[in-house]
Amino acid sequence: MTVKIKKSCDFIFHTIRQDIQKTTSYPISDASGLIKLDAMESPYELPNELREKISKRISLLSFNRYPSTNKKELIQTIKNAFDIPLEADVLFGNGSDELIQLIIQSCCSPGDVVLSPSPSFVYFEMASKFNHAKFIDVPLNNNFQLNMMEMLSAIEKHKPKVIFLAMPNNPTGSLWNNDEVQKIIDNAPGLVVIDEAYQAFTDYTWMQMVTKLPNILVLRTVSKIGLAGLRFGYLSGNHDWINQINKVRPPYNINILTEQAILEIISNKNILDKQTKQILKNKDFLTSELGKFSALTLFPSHANFILIKICNEFDATDIYEKLKKGGVLIKNLSNSHNLLKNCLRISIGTFEENLILLNILKNLIN
Repeated sequence: MTVKIKKSCDFIFHTIRQDIQKTTSYPISDASGLIKLDAMESPYELPNELREKISKRISLLSFNRYPSTNKKELIQTIKNAFDIPLEADVLFGNGSDELIQLIIQSCCSPGDVVLSPSPSFVYFEMASKFNHAKFIDVPLNNNFQLNMMEMLSAIEKHKPKVIFLAMPNNPTGSLWNNDEVQKIIDNAPGLVVIDEAYQAFTDYTWMQMVTKLPNILVLRTVSKIGLAGLRFGYLSGNHDWINQINKVRPPYNINILTEQAILEIISNKNILDKQTKQILKNKDFLTSELGKFSALTLFPSHANFILIKICNEFDATDIYEKLKKGGVLIKNLSNSHNLLKNCLRISIGTFEENLILLNILKNLIN
């Protein structure tokens, strides 16, 4: 009797979902030794005095015990610091990515529709597919504004359980008209999630509406204001919504290190606010300088990054590779969406980092 020896690839092929085998993991570039202007992080470290306070807090923790389920102090700290309505409830996640997953898991049965304008945050689509939902994207106009006729038509046709609206939008940096957003909310048969990951860089917010409208939640993260390494996001809204979504949250999803660091840092939020103001100043300078390049088209940005389009005389991928070779990593969006052909996204760095970027671009384009 001949025994057929199976290899692990045989088991994988018949076990892992076919759609998972065909997809790729979330793309993260290796930034070792490079100036990192690709992921919309703050370029500024926390001051040593604050780091020492965090270390002192952490030194008193019991690492042998699971995190406490009592999150009253953390909830109150976050609500006070980020102007969340008193009557709203809050759910925390291991980054806003986890909260996107929880929203879809709690709302969508297999085949239910999740809808979003496009291009937008790629994880809306990824999380939908991972959780057996059907993702429908509605292309933006050429100026990266909402195509309201197509949006309302798609809502009527597909009856989405969840609509994600990223404002400001990633990767375009655009904001959308309040009346148009309200019209989407009014016509939505289910939940509308307003992703305000970049809200710190604009005065635009729907946070005060989360207890006034019956079908919206506001999603945010601290990653863009200097705390990307902590992986902490929060979802705000009516208690009944939060209570239902909380049912699918993994136990102890916020670890003790993150919780204590957040409590200490947010009690010193003025430091983060000062850094945010500096990033906005840096953005104004970089926008002004990039505007001097005749080969570049800049799109209005309300976030901590700038989207640029390279004229057809140059190839964006070639520019991206040469910047990388020169020690600067940005985001190449050329092959990600039809509206983003020959486009690059530049996160705002320090003044010095932005100068290095500009000097390399001058040599490449001029």
